[in-house]
Amino acid sequence: MQISTKWRMLMYGNFPKESAVDGGADGKGMNAMERSVNRLLLCPKIIGRTPEFAALGSLVEQAKEGQGHIALIAGEAGIGKSRLVSELKTTAVAQGFLVVQGACFPTDLTYPYAPLLDLLRSLVASNPKASLTAAVETLARDIFPLLPELVPDHASQLPRLEPEQEKRRLFAVLATFFLQLSIKSPVLLIIEDVHWSDDTSLDFLHSLARRSASHPLLLLVTYRHEEMQPELSSWLAQLDRERLAHEIRLAPLARNEVDTMLSAIFEERHTSFDMRRFLHGEFLDTLYTLTEGNPFFVEETLGSLIAAGDIFYVQGYWNRKPGSEVSIPHSVQDAVQRRTAGVSEAARHVLTLAAVAGRHFDFTLLQQLTRYDEHQLLQVMKELVSAQLVVEESADQFAFRHALTRQAIYSQLLTRERRMLHRTIAETMEQQLPGTPDLHLEDLAYHFYQARDWQKAVDYAQRAGEKALGLYSHRAAIDYFTWAREAADHLSLPPSTQLSQSPRLPPGLRPALFRARGQAYETLGEFEQARHYYTQALDAARKMNNRVAEWQSAIDLGFLWAGRDYAQAETWFRQAFILSQALDDPVLHARSLNRIGNWHLNVEQPNEALRYHREALAIFQQLHDSRGIAETLDLLGMTSYLGGDLIGGTTYYQQAIALFEELGNREGLTSSLATLMMRASTYHTDALIAVASLAEVLPDAERAVRVAREIGQRSAESYALFQLGLCLGSQGEYTHALAACQKSLHIAEEIEHRQWQTAAHAMLGGVYNSLLAHQQASDHFEQALVLAQETHSLFWTRMATGYLASVSILLHNYARADALLHTALSPDTAIQTMAQRMLWCASVELALAQEHPTRALEILDRLIASAAQGAKGQNSLRVLKLRGEALAALQRPTEAE
Repeated sequence: MQISTKWRMLMYGNFPKESAVDGGADGKGMNAMERSVNRLLLCPKIIGRTPEFAALGSLVEQAKEGQGHIALIAGEAGIGKSRLVSELKTTAVAQGFLVVQGACFPTDLTYPYAPLLDLLRSLVASNPKASLTAAVETLARDIFPLLPELVPDHASQLPRLEPEQEKRRLFAVLATFFLQLSIKSPVLLIIEDVHWSDDTSLDFLHSLARRSASHPLLLLVTYRHEEMQPELSSWLAQLDRERLAHEIRLAPLARNEVDTMLSAIFEERHTSFDMRRFLHGEFLDTLYTLTEGNPFFVEETLGSLIAAGDIFYVQGYWNRKPGSEVSIPHSVQDAVQRRTAGVSEAARHVLTLAAVAGRHFDFTLLQQLTRYDEHQLLQVMKELVSAQLVVEESADQFAFRHALTRQAIYSQLLTRERRMLHRTIAETMEQQLPGTPDLHLEDLAYHFYQARDWQKAVDYAQRAGEKALGLYSHRAAIDYFTWAREAADHLSLPPSTQLSQSPRLPPGLRPALFRARGQAYETLGEFEQARHYYTQALDAARKMNNRVAEWQSAIDLGFLWAGRDYAQAETWFRQAFILSQALDDPVLHARSLNRIGNWHLNVEQPNEALRYHREALAIFQQLHDSRGIAETLDLLGMTSYLGGDLIGGTTYYQQAIALFEELGNREGLTSSLATLMMRASTYHTDALIAVASLAEVLPDAERAVRVAREIGQRSAESYALFQLGLCLGSQGEYTHALAACQKSLHIAEEIEHRQWQTAAHAMLGGVYNSLLAHQQASDHFEQALVLAQETHSLFWTRMATGYLASVSILLHNYARADALLHTALSPDTAIQTMAQRMLWCASVELALAQEHPTRALEILDRLIASAAQGAKGQNSLRVLKLRGEALAALQRPTEAE
């Protein structure tokens, strides 16, 4: 996609003056395809600038009341200054402002009054009113010969004065003109890109800023802080000393803001599911790293992908080519080539080495690679800084000004040339860091992999991947493990030879690498990729007759399937259980016991689950295995909660959280914190005895969400969010509850976690039910029930059935409620678990609705009698309310009270 002129303007200023505005309203010079692409790529709304826009909006309000100001918007090229100005113009026009706009261009540095003349010409062109045209013609005569085309041939010209006197006269005339404009209506006067302004124009703007303080005139100025001339620095300092200006510095967008930008450009209703996962997953990471949050660079890079056909729009949907990579737009290549052509050969040599070294590079490393002395290299670095190709980060570290600049230089190298330089850099780094390679594992892995030194690549990449997993950097971990596996493939013997016979490939490495990639993908919520690599790990373990690795793969696959199908999960957990018995390893056996126990819980067999978990806990305690103890306490807490015992479960969770904190296990911590929230009375637990208030548990739910986001575990974030929504909704914070539950559902759908989709729909139904939107509640409960049945989770099937039956009664659909309860309950169904109690409470509600209070009271007596140990003599608010209603219906008012 060729937009070279515009890109050069943004990066380096090498463009003709007429390209300063965005191609003009008529789009001349563009063909239909280019216009279409440009229109599609523009983000339809401003992202990440709410505080800045609010501050500017306040200045507009003040100017409207007669308090003039000068506002400065600073930021790098493409950061969104012009977009913010455009949005403010719309606001100002709606409030009756006259908007007057001009711009500076690179050639204007020596052109007096250039931006002001541009502004005046624009004013005449865009405002054809006779009165305004006459006023500008009068001004043109007073400032002749600056605007000769607007002065009638017969008009008399004012006599010329001495230069300094003439300058003061022109300043007075121009200021008076703009201030008189503000008498009829408030004025927004915009000058863009003053880093290219001449000195005289800057002096005038300073003068106007002083005079406009008591007039309805807002002066808005934009500039690039990285391209300031000494004159501009002096001008800004002067404004600062006199406290005349309000400065707003625009920072690059954060990663989540670029994500929002992608959502705005590629609307969900016009984007395929696969495309959404691609956009908001690995592509987002790549795009954010490459563009560094610069909005224009994001749009331009997307444009290059569309032009190449890697992203396309067909039959109303955006889609992509599988395996497509982000490429550098031709316009960037062109701009970088122009910039590098102006530096010395020594500087180009250093720039090439730096591009291979990476986005950030070390001065000492460059010294060793070039063999320049410190003075020589410093001179070269000054040249590159002056050329705006690199920036100094510290005395020892430099970086490319833009990641795209580095990528453009790197892409020009031949493949063999790159490999040679990567090897040189890697070997130099090894020599530079004897005995401490762990400090630079990532760099060594990268350079040895790119150099195709497979022996060293497999070692460094595996270690870098393990380090990345420990730091919760899952995307990076996937890259490192991919490199390690590829290196291992190159090191292995021909297919007919057993891997374990290879003297160069460590035994057991291959299944470990497959598993590591599977773990990273599972954490990111990418089911199919995770399943693929876990299955490969299992196959590799079986080929090598590695029973421990085979057990681990079976456990991993069981965990993975637990999010979408408990029948599949049971198969894998039982395979792992059988393997653990054959291996005679107490740790593996205890972990298998926990998995079988958790499966029993999800099929509503809490007593069996407790038996397995307690046996596992005894083994871990005997082995003094703190991690195993913490994980088992967490499972015992869940088993107690879902089994109907909030008191016992809370004790287990408090112990688990203390151990997870001590171990630094943040995955376990977020899960325990989120579930501990259920100890209060919520939609989910209102048939049980609560042990805390909602106010007490809210901080736990909020912290669980924070931790899940910090470690990048998307399934944990979805879980924590629906628990937070449950807590907020139960205490009447409906707006925030809906937002949390909808976000949970969005993540669960994106990562295809059916169990959390079930939960999120159930929580949304609960919130809508509280808002008396019973039909919307019913819709969500219906979806929850369908999903629960697909996952073969009896717990969630019963919970969703109970919710749906209750709301059906509120909708007076007694036949539907009766059918649901008839399917889920039999006369001998126990009254123990959370889900069972939910169903029996719904049965009470149906009996009361159908005027069978005696039957309702019988069920309520059983509910009260079956309270968990430690809760005898206490009753939940829901049970008490229903008992009161039943007694009132039986004409027993004293007992009902």
